[in-house]
Amino acid sequence: MYKIVLLGLVLAFRISYAQQVKLPTVQPEKVGLSSDRLNLIKPLMQRYVDENKLPGMITVVARHGKVVSFEKYGLMGIDKPMQSDAIFRIASMTKPVTSVAVMLLYQEGRFQLDDAVAKYIPEFKELKVFSSSDKNGIHLEDQIKPMTIRNLLTFTSGLGSGVENTPIDSMYRAADLSGGTLKEMIQKLAKIPLLYQPGTRWKYGRSSDVLGYLVEVISGKPLDQFFKERIFIPLKMNDTGYYISKEKLKRVTSVYRLDEHTGIKVLTDPEINNVSTPVKFHSGNGGLLSTATDYLIFSQMLLNKGEYNGVRILGSKTVDLMTSNQITNEIMPDDDFFGPMLAGMGFGFGFAVLKDQLPSIRPGSKGSYWWAGAANTYFYIDPKEDLIVIFMTQFVPNLYYPVCKEFRELVYQSIVK
Repeated sequence: MYKIVLLGLVLAFRISYAQQVKLPTVQPEKVGLSSDRLNLIKPLMQRYVDENKLPGMITVVARHGKVVSFEKYGLMGIDKPMQSDAIFRIASMTKPVTSVAVMLLYQEGRFQLDDAVAKYIPEFKELKVFSSSDKNGIHLEDQIKPMTIRNLLTFTSGLGSGVENTPIDSMYRAADLSGGTLKEMIQKLAKIPLLYQPGTRWKYGRSSDVLGYLVEVISGKPLDQFFKERIFIPLKMNDTGYYISKEKLKRVTSVYRLDEHTGIKVLTDPEINNVSTPVKFHSGNGGLLSTATDYLIFSQMLLNKGEYNGVRILGSKTVDLMTSNQITNEIMPDDDFFGPMLAGMGFGFGFAVLKDQLPSIRPGSKGSYWWAGAANTYFYIDPKEDLIVIFMTQFVPNLYYPVCKEFRELVYQSIVK
């Protein structure tokens, strides 16, 4: 009798679990993973919480289209236990969504990848390139080859970010680029020289913001509306957007930061920084809110070569193109502020792509692709292993702890066939 009751409880859990994550759930052994090894994830995450290093988190592992682990830990805010449907600020994990939006228009024949950006954004026609600076000021030169849409998608546009110590980055900071609409950002960017000649160097910067404006120009719709109509509604990503309804406000996680006395401290609280108010600046770089479940759906769509649950978003060859390395070793820097995170990596259309397993500092398969958000959200897709890994927390600075690396390594160590 005890075994029957226990089995009933397990089955009931699995049913509610499957409904929650919107993907079938199975025992790890059914998809070639070890339960014992996957269970090592739990004490690792709990240790981060117990040592007051991270407030709480959600971890997800899926293989062959089935969820084998969906765990929650710690707090999502002061005195608020982490919920499975917690809503996170995913920051730069917005970039892959923007890339998908761009490629939706590409596969409709609305543009060619090697079209000059200025063809669609005339403000960029006279963009100059930084050459040098001395006591006489900043010296500029013409673009040798015009910036293309492919350059934007691969972060080789020459656009910067404003976070480094260069004369051009100082101009970015002074321009208040996020203080208006995307169109107003473009008008300001058009007055700032490029850091590099387009196509000559990978650089984290404003490329995806410009892509967001490109979507608006070509589609004739605001970026948030395009996202909603063409991606979120078809995929039933019901909790993803630039703001959420007031009814969902209690599900939004607080952002924490380091504190020398208490370990961590709330930096941004949803009740203070209201995320239920529509925003003016729809950044293609960052700004979306989402859940682990919604981003799992988005990731599974990519892993399925553009289709999820009978809904096709992209063609399979379009996804292959997006997730293939597009740049050479000479273009990919080794001194970017991402540091070792990009070791052994190339870049596709909005994703870092593992070029070769051997020089990388992490386990994985050639062709795996990933990206992360500023408050320590992270996803990793391995097409060869048919594997998705998702990690969600809200803590800055990003990459301060190696928790994503440790989590991913435990997942790979659980693969038995």
